[in-house]
Formats: sequence, C-alpha cells, structure tokens
Amino acid sequence: MPDASRMVIEVTGLERRFGLGKTEVRALRGVDLSVRRGEMAAVMGASGSGKSTLMNILGCLDTPTAGSYRLDGDRVDRMDKNQLAAVRNGKIGFVFQGFNLLPRTTALENVELPLLYSRNGAGGNTRDRAREALVHVGLGDRTHHEPNELSGGQQQRVAIARALVTRPSIILADEPTGNLDSVTSVEVLGLFQGLNDQGITVILVTHEANIAKYTRRVIELMDGRIIRDEPVRDRASAAQDLKRHSAPGVASP
Repeated sequence: MPDASRMVIEVTGLERRFGLGKTEVRALRGVDLSVRRGEMAAVMGASGSGKSTLMNILGCLDTPTAGSYRLDGDRVDRMDKNQLAAVRNGKIGFVFQGFNLLPRTTALENVELPLLYSRNGAGGNTRDRAREALVHVGLGDRTHHEPNELSGGQQQRVAIARALVTRPSIILADEPTGNLDSVTSVEVLGLFQGLNDQGITVILVTHEANIAKYTRRVIELMDGRIIRDEPVRDRASAAQDLKRHSAPGVASP
C-alpha cells in the first residue's frame, strides 16, 4: 500500500513547449501531479494529449520548459545532463513495449547491464544481483537463455527484471503489454501488481482502459492538461482473471 508520508514524484506547473518553424507547440500546459511511494497509476490519453511528453520528463529523458519536478525530494528540473543520467540509471526503471533486449545476449547479461553502467556501483556482485532480479520475476530457470529462446511474455519479464535490478524509486512502463496477446498481457500485469503489492511504485502509460483497470489510479491527459485523476474503482485482479481463464470453457480476459 502507498506510504502516505512520502512523495516520490512532485510536479508543479509543468510546461513543455516545442518550436516547429514559426509555430510553437505546447505539449504540456501547467501540469500539477503528485505520486506517493507505493502507488500504481495509469497515465492515459489520446495521441497528442501530452502523456508521452510527461513520461519523458518523469523519466528524465527530457526537461520541462517551465515548472518544477521533484523526484525523491530532489529538484530534477535544475539538473544538468550528467546529473540526469545518474538519476535515470539509479532511481528509475524503464520497461518498454518493444522489450529492448540485446540479441545474442543471455537474460542474465541483459539484466546485469544497467549495473555495469551504474555511477553509484552495484552495491555487490552484479551477476548475483541480476540473478536475484530474474528470480523475482519468475525466470530463475531462464538465466542463460537468449531473447530468441524466450516467449514474448518471458522477454517482457526479463525487461522488468532489468528495470528492477538497480532498485529504483519508480518503474515507468510505456505500453508494456502492447506487443503481447491478451492472456500474456494479464500475466505481465499480474507481475506489476505483485511488485506494487511489495511497495514498488509503478506508472504505466497506456491507451487501453482494460489495462488501466489493473492499476490503482487513472491520470488522463488531453491537450497537455490533466482532465481526470481518480482512484480505480473495482480494481481488477490479474491473478483472479488468470484463474478464471484457466477454467474450462472460459474465454480470454
């Protein structure tokens, strides 16, 4: 459950403007957002709503034109490129729709990679940390398999283990089920729910309401502004949906 005493994300008056020739595009228009440690939220919105821009800023891949952004109490918007890189590598775990795994490289080596680039050190044996992360996502028996030897769901689990291995403050997942079938999608969402139940903060970008229903909170953007921010009522349980699916004669969730 969320720790009510600790904000992991605090965004105030966030704006992002892009210049396209003589035209200025306002991708974000004064966004205010707070996320407590241990929340699981979905960021939704149509194409052009600003959700990708917001996630790029939250993930320290982009900087705002105006406004403030605190991550774990630190003013991220005032950091230089080297400082932002350190924050990305140490405090944020990324999961992408396309998995982004290195081919001809084992699951263990893929998960270990962020630790090898860590500016803060791995805090122990990098290989052991990577193996621990794979066990955490149920792939302890697939450590030496390469991506082409794994199913799509297993590849996404490797990607989630890679996001977890640096022990980040937050996991940002961009359409993490976009390349998966419906049952495998629910399996991956079950993994996110399990991690969240252990206190890990998870933010998913999705355009699908049937994915957002597995989170605890929905944040919807339109034209660069938040138009809806509310808790999920009747939150779906991935474990229960998978159990129902496995019953004879039951259609996919």
